[in-house]
Amino acid sequence: MELPGRGARSKEPLVDDVCRIIDGMIEEMSSLVDLPFAFFGHSMGAAIAFEMARRLRDDGLPEPAHLFVSGRGAPQIQRDASATHDLPHDEFIGMLRKLGGTPQEVLADAELMELILPTLRADFRASQSYEFLPGKPLGCPLTVFGGLQDTEVRREDMLAWKEQTTSKFAMHMLPGDHFFLNTARITLMGLIARASLEICQSTSVNS
Repeated sequence: MELPGRGARSKEPLVDDVCRIIDGMIEEMSSLVDLPFAFFGHSMGAAIAFEMARRLRDDGLPEPAHLFVSGRGAPQIQRDASATHDLPHDEFIGMLRKLGGTPQEVLADAELMELILPTLRADFRASQSYEFLPGKPLGCPLTVFGGLQDTEVRREDMLAWKEQTTSKFAMHMLPGDHFFLNTARITLMGLIARASLEICQSTSVNS
């Protein structure tokens, strides 16, 4: 899903709140749930995917056939990280450099950074301001992925995602840091493809 302010939606205002992001997506998504579907979200995207699944369920629409979350602890775990979205310019750049995920040549390009900094700050603000409201667990299978060298997310916090489903739960730790989805892409895609094949086989059997 392409968020406002990016790509083909670059002329739309940025949205820096998870609930408002979902409000803008739910109408479009609700017309696409007549076939089996799955959600995948990494970091902030994990919170969006999870809340989208809950919103569909609460609106009487189908849940995803599988929810894949990546690089983020379970939503009910209190995150004690300090807010970084409003750091001064140089400190924010330094934080991005330390976190990784942004190519060094991009960080060194002052003109390019001025263009993308508003989007990055909006993403960090949305992620860091997200507040979980307790509710009943989802009924779909849930798989969580983590990076073995990720210092941002604790393993026990990822295991806690198990509380958010009454169905099958799995967790896979892959080589890499917080952006392991780039360095372990082939393995990650293979695991998702395998789970997706199970969805197709289950749908075929039940139809």
